[in-house]
Amino acid sequence: MLFSNILLAYDGSKASNKALNRAIELAQANPEAHIDAIHVFDFPRYFMGEGIVPVPTTSNEELYEMAMQTAKEAKRRLDESGITNKYDVEMIQGSAAQSILEFADSHNSDVIIIGSRGLGSIREFVLGSVSHNVVQHARIPVLIVK
Repeated sequence: MLFSNILLAYDGSKASNKALNRAIELAQANPEAHIDAIHVFDFPRYFMGEGIVPVPTTSNEELYEMAMQTAKEAKRRLDESGITNKYDVEMIQGSAAQSILEFADSHNSDVIIIGSRGLGSIREFVLGSVSHNVVQHARIPVLIVK
């Protein structure tokens, strides 16, 4: 099956690097294919009772810098793949699963490619994995790469 609008969810984890490789393979199989690689990040929020505890600005700056480096790594790997000008890399702030699903809907993606396990192991244990949430709510095919 050939896909034209490929959405790659990338977080820099081992599984998402494998997902990136699979997205490249699918794009190489279809000369008309385009990859939208997105890196979703969010700033931590800590609640105490009904209020939000402020997070130091330096922590948010460090998280943003890490997100930028992750997006740059995806761009570098896509550049090296030889599919230049057939992709876009974006950073999105928000909830990972929700942001991926909204992006897929708004960009008419044909398929979502995502790693089976990302970097958020503690949140995953408590809330469920991002890939599981995406599979449960996506309106298009989802390829989970192990």
